[in-house]
Amino acid sequence: MNIARIVLSVLFIGCMVWLWYPYFTQVNTVAKADSEVIAKPDYTAIELKQTAFDENGEISHKVTAVKTELYEQLGFTLFEKPTFILYDDRQKTWRINADEATLYDERQLILEGNVTAQNLIDGAMIDKITADNIQVDIMLLTMRSEQPVIITGPNLKITGKGLEANLTTEVIKLINHTRTLYYDQ
Repeated sequence: MNIARIVLSVLFIGCMVWLWYPYFTQVNTVAKADSEVIAKPDYTAIELKQTAFDENGEISHKVTAVKTELYEQLGFTLFEKPTFILYDDRQKTWRINADEATLYDERQLILEGNVTAQNLIDGAMIDKITADNIQVDIMLLTMRSEQPVIITGPNLKITGKGLEANLTTEVIKLINHTRTLYYDQ
């Protein structure tokens, strides 16, 4: 009976090794979360230069970017190092630069990282707005931010947190004003 137990034990261990051998020898194929792609862009453009028009055939805005990726099904476009030039009544009004931007539904633009909005109208009271994050409605020509902002003009510098601006009328409202400096004229 001892020999029978030894033979059964050897057979049992042999079967277990035979069944479990593939499990122990397989290469670890755990999916890496970093390399998984949620969505692939419909197209990618390098050194993009584009002009967009409104429903009346007038220039709405121009954009240049180092790299652009369109995700049509998700409804947005990503831009690397973009420059947007906004138009109002066929006239350049603002140039906005950032490290990156996302455009939703050809209307809502979210710019992030070193955002600079430069006023292109001569003699304006506001020359430049800088922030880390700015949202722009391209159709309505409005701008808003909840981040710290710096507004500069020929004779002033205003700092604050939060901004609501109408780029057509050049009415700018700071949500939380911090400091204003006026320079001698």
